[in-house]
Amino acid sequence: MKKEKIMEWVLRVAVAGEFIGHGALALGGKADWVGWVQQLSGFNQPVALNIILIVGVVDIILALIVLIHPVRPVLLWMAFWGFFTAILRPIVGQSIWDFVERFANWGAPLALFYLLKKE
Repeated sequence: MKKEKIMEWVLRVAVAGEFIGHGALALGGKADWVGWVQQLSGFNQPVALNIILIVGVVDIILALIVLIHPVRPVLLWMAFWGFFTAILRPIVGQSIWDFVERFANWGAPLALFYLLKKE
């Protein structure tokens, strides 16, 4: 297998793993995330929980797309979403280091986006 194909698969598995993991946590109704939706939107707890559940389903679907056949616009969305959810941490009161720690959450999908040739 060529180096470029190996790098592609490493990134595909990494990106899918991140989004499956976050999707599973969202489907479990991660309390912190529900609280952040409430804090930022003013929605009540049941609505915030439903939003988090929808996000979880979308994250898992996107992860499967990346594993089956990565699509560049999907990867660009994943990079944006990874950046948004990382920068959200200091916005809701966590340390800036919680943002820095999550650079790979947006960097890996962005790297895969640039690695894949336009089809």
